[in-house]
Amino acid sequence: MSRFRLKRYLFTGLLTFLPLWVTWLVFKFIFNLLADLGAPLVAGVVAALNLWEPRIAAQLNQSWMIYALALLLTLTALYLIGFLATRVIGQRLLHAFDTLLQRIPLVQTIYGGTKKLMAVLQKKPSGLQRVVLVDFPRKGMKVVGLVTRVMIEEGTGREMAAVYIPTTPNPTGGYLEVVPVEELTPTDWTMDQAMAFIISGGAVAPETLPAPPGTLSAQTPGDHA
Repeated sequence: MSRFRLKRYLFTGLLTFLPLWVTWLVFKFIFNLLADLGAPLVAGVVAALNLWEPRIAAQLNQSWMIYALALLLTLTALYLIGFLATRVIGQRLLHAFDTLLQRIPLVQTIYGGTKKLMAVLQKKPSGLQRVVLVDFPRKGMKVVGLVTRVMIEEGTGREMAAVYIPTTPNPTGGYLEVVPVEELTPTDWTMDQAMAFIISGGAVAPETLPAPPGTLSAQTPGDHA
């Protein structure tokens, strides 16, 4: 086998494997996060079970078993929360829980801010596209941003948009910028398209990108010569 074929096959294998690897990393991150939520409760149940059924507790007290049970427990809890949230009695319970958390200063700030962000991202802002392109980290370089709200700047009256800029391939981390609305490049992308673009590192993307506002109108006939 020639060196050229060896390099080509290795490169082709890498390109074939890379999407699977990135997908696995994303799902691993999500699964680990969910399992970590249920792990303390499962560990407590195993410790309590050890007092009455040591043999069963010994079988359950394995890392992979605790991981699987914790993941299953968290998924079940999320399903029940979603089920209750669609019922009147569940909505009342969640409202009472929200009211309780609002009385705890630090917890209310974190919980309330996160809840508002999730609610905002589920709705399209009036008069402004949710998914935009922003000059970052310098002019001429573009990143995908999500508009969370629009504010008015004191003194100038300019509209300023709060834009969350997710990172690749993990969109749960990112940056927050306050950008003048006129400097945003609106897109017709949906949230799903934006997330696919970010997680895939740009591999899943439309064929064209929107031009910044005023770019086409600023061109003169001589520019097309």
